[in-house]
Amino acid sequence: MIIKGGYVIDPKSGYAGLADIAVWDGRILQVKKPGEAWTDAAAVFGVDGLDEGTETVQVIDAKGLTVAPGLVDVHVHFRDPGFTYKEDISTGAKAAAKGGFTTVVCMANTNPKVDTVETLSYVLAEGRKTGIHVLSCAAVSKSFDGKTLTDMEALKNAGAAGFTDDGIPLRDGAFLRRAMEEAARLGLPISLHEEDPAFIQENGINHGAVSEELGIYGSPSLAEDAMVARDCMIALDTGAAVDIQHISSGNAVAMVRLAKSLGANVWAEVTPHHFTLTEEAVLTHGSLAKMNPPLRTERDRQLLIEGLKDGTIDMIATDHAPHSREEKAGPLTKTPSGIIGLETSLALGITSLVEPGHLTMTELMAKMSLNPARLYGLDCGRLEAGAPADLVLFDPKETWTAGDYVSKADNSPFTGQTLIGRVKYTICGGRVVYQDGKQEKRREKKQEEKQDD
Repeated sequence: MIIKGGYVIDPKSGYAGLADIAVWDGRILQVKKPGEAWTDAAAVFGVDGLDEGTETVQVIDAKGLTVAPGLVDVHVHFRDPGFTYKEDISTGAKAAAKGGFTTVVCMANTNPKVDTVETLSYVLAEGRKTGIHVLSCAAVSKSFDGKTLTDMEALKNAGAAGFTDDGIPLRDGAFLRRAMEEAARLGLPISLHEEDPAFIQENGINHGAVSEELGIYGSPSLAEDAMVARDCMIALDTGAAVDIQHISSGNAVAMVRLAKSLGANVWAEVTPHHFTLTEEAVLTHGSLAKMNPPLRTERDRQLLIEGLKDGTIDMIATDHAPHSREEKAGPLTKTPSGIIGLETSLALGITSLVEPGHLTMTELMAKMSLNPARLYGLDCGRLEAGAPADLVLFDPKETWTAGDYVSKADNSPFTGQTLIGRVKYTICGGRVVYQDGKQEKRREKKQEEKQDD
């Protein structure tokens, strides 16, 4: 495969400019910048010039497109096993590919939980049937009881990417310390859902002006802040690689910043909905704007953006959480929390972070590919010779209307919103796993014109 004339962004080297990319046997063979010649590419492909006339080489015209490493999402829910009416591994992977993701990490809160080698093996086997890399965390505690450690070593040996009881906070500090020590020994990250239920009356809605208007108490940022502060210090004590999941509070960002300055190996992820929306969205979108932790105030949103800008927040993760329409149609305090996010994530990053000037496109790609790969020790997130040919090609200026999802679910407050930046191709292991319909029509037209000539 040759990807010609694209604007290439490599967050590892910092290169951002025009280049052609040669792909061979699932890996990048060469990134040819302007003024450079093909080196080993011509010899390996056995052709001279590597142009469109070479029948054995697939050529993608990337003129006007940005070419970047395939996106990596370390926080998705594919609901399989147990809740496949919401999503399954196949449909989740299709949604990921459409969104430009070539690697995703599934959470363990399925039914049964991913707390045994058998369940983990099922998820990974189903993931291998898709066109992308579907990884999975295993549970920290058996059945998410928060008291009994899983056999973390056996789960690592079976392919676990990390450990998490996401959806359930680990309230016992001594237990969490043992879990962090074991995760550190095994060299895998541990990801934490930071909400202390002792402070929460109704989850999914911020305790504040909007909750008061709705006549409920909600979930205060204190529930998040208290656990983040505690767990950052446990991380400092144990040396574990800790991912503070879906951070939503400005105070929690400050806690992570302090922990990093003290030397803790703490990472933080933020979702597109948390850096884009505030608690006010609940008044407009109802349950489609309900999630754990909740959307908070404009001040919190601005502090999340500051955290992205100064590097306190390392990663953007979707927390893709599909639910059925029937589930989301109930009374606000009874409906499940969470929204889908894989198909809108990149565009929300461009629309809300790059276009206003908060991040450069290279910085956005680092948050969405390089940094998540580094946390999980993955061989991806960069564009250089020898790297896996996992890439996303997107038009950074095309506007489109969110909707027409390939996920089984459509629970999103962004449906109908005009967004900037559209994925045109997703390539995983040197194979096109998603192609925008418009691009497909253009390719067919070019082939017809060649045949006519």
